Amino acid sequence: MASIFNRSEGADAKPIRPVTKTNLAADVERFDARVRGWIEQNGFVGAAGSCLAVPGTDGNIEGVLFGLGDGGNQLIFGALPGKLPKGTWRIDADWAPDAFQAAAIAFGLGDYRFTKYIEPSKDDVQLQIDPSCDGDEVERIVRGAWLARDLVNIPANDMGPEELEGAARALAQEFGADFSVIVGEDLLAQNFPLVHVVGRASDRAPRLIDFTWGNEQAPKVTLVGKGVCFDSGGLDLKPSAAMALMKKDMGGAANVLGLASMVMSANLPIRLRVLVPAVENSISGNAFRTSDIYKSRKGLTVEIGNTDAEGRLVLADALALADDEEPELLIDMATLTGAARVALGPDVPPFYTNDDELAAGIQSAGERVTDPVWRLPLVKTYDKWLNGKVADVKSVSDGPFAGSITAALFLKRFVEKAKQYVHFDIYAWTSNPRAGKPAGGEAHAIRALYAYLSDRYG
Repeated sequence: MASIFNRSEGADAKPIRPVTKTNLAADVERFDARVRGWIEQNGFVGAAGSCLAVPGTDGNIEGVLFGLGDGGNQLIFGALPGKLPKGTWRIDADWAPDAFQAAAIAFGLGDYRFTKYIEPSKDDVQLQIDPSCDGDEVERIVRGAWLARDLVNIPANDMGPEELEGAARALAQEFGADFSVIVGEDLLAQNFPLVHVVGRASDRAPRLIDFTWGNEQAPKVTLVGKGVCFDSGGLDLKPSAAMALMKKDMGGAANVLGLASMVMSANLPIRLRVLVPAVENSISGNAFRTSDIYKSRKGLTVEIGNTDAEGRLVLADALALADDEEPELLIDMATLTGAARVALGPDVPPFYTNDDELAAGIQSAGERVTDPVWRLPLVKTYDKWLNGKVADVKSVSDGPFAGSITAALFLKRFVEKAKQYVHFDIYAWTSNPRAGKPAGGEAHAIRALYAYLSDRYG
């Protein structure tokens, strides 16, 4: 990733001159008559993401004009990679440091390519980070987003529970975190029955990944990520179309690790804990069944309503463990329900919390960094839909309504002691590429959460 950024102030960088569609006439007045004529001849109007190379008097490209449209999209600079001629480039604008930083982050997000299984094309384009902004911050945010995307994009044959453990272990070692893992039958011995039951049908042993970082006396912030490395649906087997993207069902874990990378790299003054229940939801003779009843780590008995609603089960045990420590802030992330996509589409993850101040802070941070999230309500009257007749709680409600909300309400039953708790129901995927968002695995909500954590603790 580092090769896409140039941190040297003395680099011979050509200018990228941003222009807005609405103020095109005023923007181009700063150019000489030759450049203004070139703009008119090419019909360049500053449309969002448009790029016009400007030749110099010697025939070589002396710079480019880049259209910002109405100027409201911070990620628009993510459209530049692939459009710029080779070389080193700098943004030539009279901007505040925050604007330069946002543009550099967008450029880095847009330059992402998943190349694990193909020969990567040579990247001959670099962006010189403006010296007025924090280049380290730019790189840590881009690096964290790339990590999340890479982990989601790797197919399940190369990203099972053991490989996900390896990725988490490597990250923990990079930053000197204390790492542990509970595997296979030891999950039962150490009271993680729901993690075990979901993963037991696979020949790839389930596990609970756990690492901690930072000063033990600092505020405790715990991240929990759903790590279902492939979801067949279990005995409630998914149809092939629904199974096609199920390598991304560990997107919660991938995003939690990307966020942890940002937090540790920034050395935020918190005591961070990361928990990832990593399983594969498979089918075999010992697969769990609809109507089975299991006791959770918390002691609540859970009646299985659908084996394809497995993510909330593994999260329940992990959340109960996290809650025992009474963290100041507990965050979970999961590719949990299709209902969330029906409600808000693929680009805006819903989140759930009973804390109004926390919700306002997260939503405001997301708006500021163009990583939108939206709070949905924990409707109290829906909670009774989960009340069991033969067990303490049902894993799913009987009706077709409010699937994302009832999933959040299920998880909430396993959190009592954390001072603040928020659940994110993310998609972790981009189907239709656009500026800053190449097709494939996506880092959803972690730039918003990192901005919030930086505001709160930084």
